[in-house]
Amino acid sequence: MDIEELTRKCLSAGTDEEACARHLREQILSMKPGVSADYALAMARAVVEEVKNSNRAVSDIITYTKADVTMGEFGVGSRGAGDFFAHRQFPKIIGGTDASVGVDEMDDAGAVEAGGKYIITTVDGMHSRLSDYPFLAGFHVTRATLRDVYVMGAKPVALLSDIHVGDDGDVAKIFDYTAGIAVVSEAMAVPLVTGSTLRIGGDMVLGSRMTGCVGAVGIADHLTARTATQPGDCILMTEGAGGGTIATAAIYSGFPEVVERTINLQFLRACEALLKSDVLTRIHTMTDVTNGGLRGDAYEMAETAGCRIVIEEEELRSLVDPDVLRMLDALEIDYLGVSLDALLVVTRPEDADAVIDIVRSTGVTMKKIGYVTEGPGDAKLVSGGEMTDFIPRFRESAYTPVKKVVDTTPHDLEAMKKRVAQAADAARDKKEKILRSLQRAE
Repeated sequence: MDIEELTRKCLSAGTDEEACARHLREQILSMKPGVSADYALAMARAVVEEVKNSNRAVSDIITYTKADVTMGEFGVGSRGAGDFFAHRQFPKIIGGTDASVGVDEMDDAGAVEAGGKYIITTVDGMHSRLSDYPFLAGFHVTRATLRDVYVMGAKPVALLSDIHVGDDGDVAKIFDYTAGIAVVSEAMAVPLVTGSTLRIGGDMVLGSRMTGCVGAVGIADHLTARTATQPGDCILMTEGAGGGTIATAAIYSGFPEVVERTINLQFLRACEALLKSDVLTRIHTMTDVTNGGLRGDAYEMAETAGCRIVIEEEELRSLVDPDVLRMLDALEIDYLGVSLDALLVVTRPEDADAVIDIVRSTGVTMKKIGYVTEGPGDAKLVSGGEMTDFIPRFRESAYTPVKKVVDTTPHDLEAMKKRVAQAADAARDKKEKILRSLQRAE
């Protein structure tokens, strides 16, 4: 519960300060039943005072231009069309850089060149619904961030973590979360070297919600970025059992036994083997099936590389862990639109067997699932002999009961896109204004 936001809404509605404080007192008591009514009222009055003072702080640098579009209604973080559109705004704010792989390429990680090597950096946020399952949150986010390094053709060399827990959260959460990170860290011999621990919103957010991220740094001689995909290539995919998304679906949909299927290092072991082989230099692109499932990743790869990607469904279902697939089918979740944590490799047809053999040597199954042709930068799906558009939906497949309720496409999507783009433009303009001011001051 964000008591600062509650107070802002109360005051903006014209309610007098003391009435707001007394209303807030009841909210505080509902979340903190162990405190006295006097303490809760004193805290509420202090919050009202802070919010009242902050409302007087108005300037270009303090305030921001609103889009009047919420994260939820635009699907940001839900790995679909809305989310992809929002992420496409970042390059114009960040601007041009000397990065070897920058944010404009929408790749799994970024890369800069230094000392004749490529330094790869990436960060992944933990799954928001795993707040009450910190070990799973730590394990899956660490595996995810290492995947993003590996698929750039890089050897991971360090991990860093960040964790935020609400004011009422049990301290043990930060330890269990770290244990989940450490399992992957030790198993893959990539040290966890630094991190940060904070409360969400300090004193202003009540409850036990946890969120956090894990970042990774890697080093590469040869990059396997999405821009290297070219017509004539074939697309290979490994088996996958999912990660945080599948674990979440299992927990909240009554399939707890499926969670254990997600605890594996198959993807990372397969990548390690490829990195140590001479076939790595013959791989054009690697990525993981995460963002909006194969629908989202095929779309992003095609758009980034400027080629048509054709996915053939014939072999796809056989690459999904059987227990996971049974759950997805039972829950009517589209397996093509949900994160499977499988590895995608794009290479020349003549090199495909060599890649498959290396991956198979680690005990992981890999098959050919598609090909790349000349085209307008789109994706197609061949199923039952029929070719159709293969595009991400507004959100990824609804994989929990709550997501099935909110899984709707807004009627005014184009108008929302316009306002989101305008807000991004305003942020870019602010950046440039402040930069000019700082440069004049030097």
